Amino acid sequence: MRIKYFLWVLIPLLYSCSDQDDEYINVPLDFKVPSNFPALVYDITLNPPTEKGFELGRKLFYDGRLASDGIVSCGFCHIQENAFTHHGHTVSHGVGDALGTRNAPPIQNLAYQTTFMYDGVTNHLDLQPIIPLTSDIEMNGNLNAILEMMRGDKTYRTLFGQAFTDGAITTENMLKALSQFMVMATSSNSRFDKYRRQESGGTLTTDELAGYALFNSKCASCHATDLMTDDSFRNNGLAVNPKVNDVGRYKVTELASDYYKFKVQSLRNVEVSAPYMHDGRFGTLEAVLDHYASGIEASATLDPILRQNGKFGIELSETDKKQIIAFLKTLTDHQFLTDKRFSEF
Repeated sequence: MRIKYFLWVLIPLLYSCSDQDDEYINVPLDFKVPSNFPALVYDITLNPPTEKGFELGRKLFYDGRLASDGIVSCGFCHIQENAFTHHGHTVSHGVGDALGTRNAPPIQNLAYQTTFMYDGVTNHLDLQPIIPLTSDIEMNGNLNAILEMMRGDKTYRTLFGQAFTDGAITTENMLKALSQFMVMATSSNSRFDKYRRQESGGTLTTDELAGYALFNSKCASCHATDLMTDDSFRNNGLAVNPKVNDVGRYKVTELASDYYKFKVQSLRNVEVSAPYMHDGRFGTLEAVLDHYASGIEASATLDPILRQNGKFGIELSETDKKQIIAFLKTLTDHQFLTDKRFSEF
């Protein structure tokens, strides 16, 4: 009798647990544009970040199985503590230790940008991951094989089912999940941000304030707004590496006026994201400023800002350089670099 009673109580409970799983409600994530930021570019109404969409995107970001060797994940070349760059590597290493020709750009504040990659080959965040996923020198992935892998994985089946209304394991939903992860990767809590928003902890030193003034007069034409980029493409006077001859934006537009132009990168977290430039040629911020002061190479598409009154470059004293670097270090967002939400574990 007791056994029958136990089963009578247990069976409804089992069904109840099953029903709760089936009726999981995906929780929207709170996304706010910081008050010192410009307006969003990415339309989050078409792909609103949710708890399970973000969780799925994070799992995809760190899953080496998306690559042909089962090792090289997105997170392999985009390391959180270095603003999701490949710190210490001039260019990134892909499957089979293949070498690319460009330095891994940071993943931060991408929802505010209009184009992606150094040459702007794509203008939609949802499409950006296809490039590294399928590049034979990066992840060398096969989208059909990736879908087959995920459909055979119980965790992926559960997450897709919870993250999307149709629950389908498709390329579109995979890319949307990755976008949700990247949209949430917002860096907006550096000491500079707190200074701009007049918040506690936003005090800048005399040298940092002097550096900010110098930055506004000498650097902010390209590194504009509090995002620290104007999202444009410019030739900043780098000597061309003849072994690579990376033509930059021209590769996409085939316009002669775009030869050797590359996207202006954000300077947020620049203190921790060396090496610098599209090919990682400079290992220090000092070397970068030395280039702008005395290393500009003339060419037909050199940005006019770097060629004025018959002179090349930007006039910078040694004190100017030190103060600008002091300011640039206030852009380091330690909260973003250590936020467990964006970590693999």
